[in-house]
Amino acid sequence: MPEHIPKEPYAEGEFAGRTALVTGAGQGIGAAVAAALAARGAHVIATDRDMRGAQTPGTNAAPEDVNAPPHGGITPRVMDVTDSAAVTRVIDETVREHGALDILVNVAGILRTAPVAELTDADWADTFAVNTTGVFHASRAAASHMTARGSGCIVTVASNAAGIPRTGMAAYAASKAAAMMFTKCLGLETARSGVRCNVVAPGSTDTAMQRALWPDGHAEVPSSVIEGDPDTYRTGIPLGRIAAPEDIAEAVVFLASDRARHITLQALYVDGGATLR
Repeated sequence: MPEHIPKEPYAEGEFAGRTALVTGAGQGIGAAVAAALAARGAHVIATDRDMRGAQTPGTNAAPEDVNAPPHGGITPRVMDVTDSAAVTRVIDETVREHGALDILVNVAGILRTAPVAELTDADWADTFAVNTTGVFHASRAAASHMTARGSGCIVTVASNAAGIPRTGMAAYAASKAAAMMFTKCLGLETARSGVRCNVVAPGSTDTAMQRALWPDGHAEVPSSVIEGDPDTYRTGIPLGRIAAPEDIAEAVVFLASDRARHITLQALYVDGGATLR
């Protein structure tokens, strides 16, 4: 785990006056992204299908209690990305209440693991409903406002599994690969309207989803995650650690910022070198 995460790696108030919407913000990477954007001045609409008990990393407060000066803040909203009408309604309301939606970050995701022969129809359908169709719902609704306005940024958090085969993760990997290519295609279509679309592809990250993969009783990262596992054709992590959610959030913040104003259609792998890219 990181020994030190800079609190202010970018200029204070960098996103002042901008509105961002983050899906899957109830925990893990989504909560870290919401906190990072708010800390730099954005007003963040933090959405999840269940925001009860959600917390922002590094605090003891729920999102509705968090306000980061000088201009940022986090407003929680319940939103299920698989519900097209609900997604459109929340995004339309965000634009109406705040004047614009400047940044969309697609983080909502689920993981169902099993060999292909044992995957159920429901596992496959549910995985794509959240990880792929959910990205489509949110991105389509956001892009319509952004293109009309002539500016905006969409960042999809996919996975390094989108670019390398994984045993027991066919549905997840395929859904993330589809979300990655969808985001790039959207970026190509919207580029002339001033809208940038990029992907962050994390590797193993210390979240509830990651810990669910560890053997029962493991409080520490299993050695196979760091060192690799030949039986599953999995390489290790050259940097020798898994990511913290904040590591992924920093990559998202960069791509959403004006520092990345000439970057679009790109996938940034944040996996400690695990995919050897």
